[in-house]
Amino acid sequence: MDAPLVLIAGGGIGGLATALTLHQIGVPCRVFEAVPELRPLGVGINIQPNAVRELFDLGIGPEALDQVGIATREWALVGLNGSEIYSEPRGVDAGYTWPQYSVHRGKLQMLLLEQALKRLGPDAICTGQRVTGYARTADGVSVTLVDSDGTETRQAGTLLIGADGIHSAIRAQMHPDQPPIHWGGAIMWRGTTRARPTRTGASFVGFGTHHHRVVFYPISQPDADGMAEINWIAEVTVDNSDGWKGNDWNKKVAVEDFVHHFDGWSYDWLDVPQLIRRAGDVWEYPMIDRDPVPTWVDGPVALLGDAAHAMYPTGSNGASQAIVDARVLGASFLEHGLTPGALAAYDSRLCAPISEVVLRNRGAGPFGLLNLVDERCGGTFDDIDAVIPPEERAAFMGAYKSAAGFAMDKLNAAPRTIAPGARVALEQTPDQAPDVTQDRTRQEPAGNV
Repeated sequence: MDAPLVLIAGGGIGGLATALTLHQIGVPCRVFEAVPELRPLGVGINIQPNAVRELFDLGIGPEALDQVGIATREWALVGLNGSEIYSEPRGVDAGYTWPQYSVHRGKLQMLLLEQALKRLGPDAICTGQRVTGYARTADGVSVTLVDSDGTETRQAGTLLIGADGIHSAIRAQMHPDQPPIHWGGAIMWRGTTRARPTRTGASFVGFGTHHHRVVFYPISQPDADGMAEINWIAEVTVDNSDGWKGNDWNKKVAVEDFVHHFDGWSYDWLDVPQLIRRAGDVWEYPMIDRDPVPTWVDGPVALLGDAAHAMYPTGSNGASQAIVDARVLGASFLEHGLTPGALAAYDSRLCAPISEVVLRNRGAGPFGLLNLVDERCGGTFDDIDAVIPPEERAAFMGAYKSAAGFAMDKLNAAPRTIAPGARVALEQTPDQAPDVTQDRTRQEPAGNV
């Protein structure tokens, strides 16, 4: 191999964040994406302050993020009787140095793609090329690529990053005995509706019970008439003893197929059936994740994003963690060079603690407060303080934010994950000590834990 080259399987948020990070630190890379054309698919996601910090450090600031979403100001849970369970400010309103953003997933991916094409050049993003497997070689790794007409080719590289999602072929080869995808019984219907935002105008609201709820939040700036694009998720939990019987992991459905689950959910400040009925396309998904694996690394190969840690969306941090993964990986290259040792350090830093977050989210994540309300009062209450004291609610949320890597005081005080101007010296050989060129004030990488 003439020059070091990192191969990236997958052009989603994690894969593109990795490509931008590698370009920033001077590491050549190439992204292989299975679909022939990347399009802005998906609906709303949240980018937590720890990940927004990393986007800012990549030169993707508020001017760009305001075009694909809106800075979140509040996170709230409300019970079925309309009484508030918990609320707190978010982002800069809470005292973070960086905002939290609610964004359209596909538009964020297109923003990252636009930046990757601009910075790395069009030849660095190869669409219509699915990575189906890998082989370790004397020089690093070789991958098998299959194009849209079934033609197989090979590509050699120094390292391989598997960012190919929950159905990852890289993970399947690395862990051939992994259990099947896990479904806990929750079914989600997702869509967007043009409506007037509630509460602060930029609030994330979870409404209902732990097994029957609606989550909604704006993902666009309000227009002159005060209306915005409202992302919503309607969810019910059913018996999962027979496993998921749907033919698809996501499919377009008619509103009338499920809106009856929310009959009577009408209040002076929220009309759930109307919100759902006024949506455009609506999609059905089982809420799924994967059991954690003991390692994300096999020599010159590492997993990242959903391929490493697919998790329930209850904590709103799946995409955030993929971005943080990419940055911690870059910091590992700066410390250990472009070597398998860097991948091992990345794995040591994140695999175990983020596997715990996967299991926390499976246990409802921050929505676990709804479970406590159901257990203690059946979901209906007059005084939430008599059900769950304020200090207990605050401690519950604080524990989750700490585990997920966005506890405010710790994050605000943390040094940058990648110092400005840091570059990996690529002329080194694998058996040499890494030679890193960066600012004279070396900073330790700050990850998600």
